[in-house]
Amino acid sequence: MTMTRFAFALLGLACGLPAHAQSIYKCPDANGGSTIISTSRLDKNCKAVSLSPETAVPAPKAPRASASPTPSGFPKVQEDTQKARDGDRRHILEQELSGEQRSLDQARKDLAEQEAVRPGAADSRDRVAPYRDRVAQHERNIQAIQKELANLR
Repeated sequence: MTMTRFAFALLGLACGLPAHAQSIYKCPDANGGSTIISTSRLDKNCKAVSLSPETAVPAPKAPRASASPTPSGFPKVQEDTQKARDGDRRHILEQELSGEQRSLDQARKDLAEQEAVRPGAADSRDRVAPYRDRVAQHERNIQAIQKELANLR
């Protein structure tokens, strides 16, 4: 119990002490050499080697992006051209959705046939697994296409 109290006391003392970073300076001496000193004997010929955090200059902030990041001379698509492209994209996505729906129906039919062959057999789980995976894949594809269609304007 005393060891725990000692650890808490030591922790309390450490938290109470402020972090202190002292500035260090390199000064020329009378013999032509250099001396490393603290701020107590600072001379006008001394140069700072290490600055304390209080005197350090913060890094410059990154420039903020402007409201219109596109350059003024950048080519723009006409509104009617963009609407036509969006319409083509919607049409293509709808075709893909109907194709995936047909594939899902077929995959479900194949799965039902495989499950009906020998229900309860020891190898049925391994035999049916690829058919279940195929059904799940088509369901995920349909969800992704529906999400893309919902994101169109």
